[in-house]
Amino acid sequence: MDDPVLVEAIRAGDPQASRELIARFQGVVFGLCYRMLNHRHDAEDAMQETFIRAIRGIFGFDPSRPIRPWLLEIAANRCRTALALRARRLPLSGAGETEDRVDPRPGLCDPDDLAGELARAVDRLRPDYRLVFTLYHEQNLSYEEVAQAVERPVGTVKTWLHRARAELAEQLASRGVHGPPLPHA
Repeated sequence: MDDPVLVEAIRAGDPQASRELIARFQGVVFGLCYRMLNHRHDAEDAMQETFIRAIRGIFGFDPSRPIRPWLLEIAANRCRTALALRARRLPLSGAGETEDRVDPRPGLCDPDDLAGELARAVDRLRPDYRLVFTLYHEQNLSYEEVAQAVERPVGTVKTWLHRARAELAEQLASRGVHGPPLPHA
């Protein structure tokens, strides 16, 4: 079932269509939420809120557009809200939640684990940079789709993406991580 047919089926009240929407996109939505929130439970909550909002708001969606960028836009907004709420909460005497992804140990864990080092570096980016980096590089959205998802001009997205890449390179270099040597021309 292609996107416009799926949208029309959801609008018609077909419960199977709503299940299809969730099954088709839960992986990418959860991936974005987990990358942004660094906490499985929070990511699951944000993902659920994303699909609830999408299904409730399906009548305002333009079915000529692809669904994926629209869902990621909703997810990005849910994550930004969750991060803002998290920032306002006072920590409870060091007890309670721990981030289940970020490695608190300094230095290299495994010098051959470039993917792990990159993931830790991405986790340390400021949220706006992490969001555009994730949408562009991991979710393969175009500059225009990322701009729409984060509700910023394309120029801002390009600037944030450039700064994210520069920060990642600096973080990786400071931890002694260097990519493979470039081939000589």
